[in-house]
Amino acid sequence: MHRLVPIVVGLLIAVAAFSSMTFIVRERDYALVFALGEVRRVIDKPGLYFKLPPPFQNVVLLDKRVLSIESPDAERIQTSEKKNLLIDSYIKWRIADPRLYYVTFGATERAAQERLLAQIRDALNASVNVRTVNDVVSKERDKIMSEVLSNVARRAAPLGVEVVDVRLKRIEFAPEISESVYNRMMAERTQAANNLRSVGAAESERIRANADRQRDEILADAYAKAQAVHGEGDAEAAGIYAEAFEKDPEFYRFYKSLDAYKQAFKDESDVLVVDPSSDFFRFLKSAEGAPQQQ
Repeated sequence: MHRLVPIVVGLLIAVAAFSSMTFIVRERDYALVFALGEVRRVIDKPGLYFKLPPPFQNVVLLDKRVLSIESPDAERIQTSEKKNLLIDSYIKWRIADPRLYYVTFGATERAAQERLLAQIRDALNASVNVRTVNDVVSKERDKIMSEVLSNVARRAAPLGVEVVDVRLKRIEFAPEISESVYNRMMAERTQAANNLRSVGAAESERIRANADRQRDEILADAYAKAQAVHGEGDAEAAGIYAEAFEKDPEFYRFYKSLDAYKQAFKDESDVLVVDPSSDFFRFLKSAEGAPQQQ
């Protein structure tokens, strides 16, 4: 038993020494190997690596993934019209040069985040200060993001940082101008709605006038056709009457007298002042229509 103790101690010392001389680099990390405070190697491939034990060499790991930074508070930025806007943004970035990044910021991300947020603030001011509220809110929002991305990427490159993307999440009016801007927008929308209504009313009148003209044309054509048919019917009836009159003149006179009676007495309130001995009543007193005796 006493002989095993030195062996176990020796094994533990060997394992500790071996572990201090090896390190693992994951796919998500960069590894910086330092010797006496100086960067000797930069490793960006995953795997098992060897180094000298401390204090001769030590390793610092940096995250190589794409990271995101969101502005903690909305930035108050002034437009060319001297109106304040509240803008929320976020940035996606990653470490492009581990050695340069470590020299600039050390092993912490906080310093890099603060520097990038300050650069975004400066870039937003440069792009928004020369534009109107309408440009920032709607017309040139994509162009502003492109300008900010280009500006921040150019300034971040010497720091060992690659800026992947910059986005504007939210753009709002500052409280002191919100009401006036909303009133102006409402007035503009009301004017646009009134213009549309006037155009619609004019179009409605045009359509209605066209429909009335077509209706009048159709009615006139129908009336002309009806009158033509009516005239043909009257002509045919007159022919039939003439033929009947030629065959039996007395019957024709009798029929026409009955028709005259029907028209004369169709309303009970009508008053007819006629001499009873008039020829008009000849068929009322005699079916043969003989003249009345004096």
